[in-house]
Amino acid sequence: MKNLIVGQSGGPTAVINCSLYGVISEALAHKEEIDTVYGMINGIEGFLKDTILNITKDMSEETMEGLKITPGAYLGSCRYKLPEDLNDSVYPELFKKFEEYNIGYFFYIGGNDSMDTVSKLSRYASSIGSDIKVMGIPKTIDNDLVLTDHTPGFGSAAKYVASTVCEIGIDASVYDAKSVTIVEIMGRHAGWLTAASMLARKYEGDNPVLIYLPEVPFSTDKFIAQIEEALKERNNLIVCVSEGIQDKDGTFICEYASDAGVDSFGHKMLTGCGKYLENLVKEKLGIKVRSVELNVSQRCSTSCQSLTDAKEGEMAGRFGVTKALEGETGFMTAFVRSESETGAYQLSCTLEDVNEICNKEKTVPVNWITKDGSDLSDDFLAYALPLIQGSPKIPYKNGIPAYVYRK
Repeated sequence: MKNLIVGQSGGPTAVINCSLYGVISEALAHKEEIDTVYGMINGIEGFLKDTILNITKDMSEETMEGLKITPGAYLGSCRYKLPEDLNDSVYPELFKKFEEYNIGYFFYIGGNDSMDTVSKLSRYASSIGSDIKVMGIPKTIDNDLVLTDHTPGFGSAAKYVASTVCEIGIDASVYDAKSVTIVEIMGRHAGWLTAASMLARKYEGDNPVLIYLPEVPFSTDKFIAQIEEALKERNNLIVCVSEGIQDKDGTFICEYASDAGVDSFGHKMLTGCGKYLENLVKEKLGIKVRSVELNVSQRCSTSCQSLTDAKEGEMAGRFGVTKALEGETGFMTAFVRSESETGAYQLSCTLEDVNEICNKEKTVPVNWITKDGSDLSDDFLAYALPLIQGSPKIPYKNGIPAYVYRK
């Protein structure tokens, strides 16, 4: 019998712990094949430091159930990039530790960079003849993983964005004076999450009136002109922008105000385009304007968790375990969408080669972007609406959600 180890990586989501629950519960159900289930505290980086949780021994049933409504990454996360060179000394060190813990199954729950880790570990395992099964479980609010219809985490984040933008729009409408509220939403090169603000509309012409995604070049001159035109129809405008909007030369709009730093993966840390555009509107139009940055709340709110998203996150984890037990390795669980005979939304799981997924990005189809880059077609509505349905029953204690946590 072998042991299974699971870790979480990258930015958390409202349902990443649902996928963790799926992996753990399915693994514990196969006692004849899996002896002990371990959790990496702070991902692969923590594993290298021997910070490991014995889930089989130390996680109660109450905590297990609580995972499904708890935001963040229960096991902790990291942004650790494995070396490109598979001859680096870290690889034999990792596999020596796998041997010490009798690991036969390695699971990593994460996004693009996490799938890069899965790819490297599975390729190294193959190169040394190791029989460890290495599997990826998708996670990202950005919804930018290729070869899957969507990713766990996106539906809940989309629901949060739509709900919050709706509330901001209602708040802005209480005054009669002309005003503009700019809402900055996460999204580096893929505008899926900003597109979700479209779901906030209650009728034709409702806020947000203007939506800008990074898939098309952004022009500040056109932006001001479109705001002026929209103000002719209504006094209170909500404008939603992706943090990663950039001009025709590829310069991020947030860089107009200051240089963006970079993270450990070399990605520019984007923030501030909303504030820059706020100042631009104030300067050019001289009207009341404010900017709102949704920031981390959009990725971790279980108060807006989509029950559909939660169930699919769990399903992805369970499916990965069953396939690893069948001998599969080097894959990521992916979603396939279909319709029933009545046209109802249906979803199933499949496996996709992780090497064809990592370091690639799925963007919003350009033909879904309309009105000279400031809106979206109903194709996006048809795509996103099924993903935000349902709400979990969240237990409360002393008036606040009773989330589970590690001491």
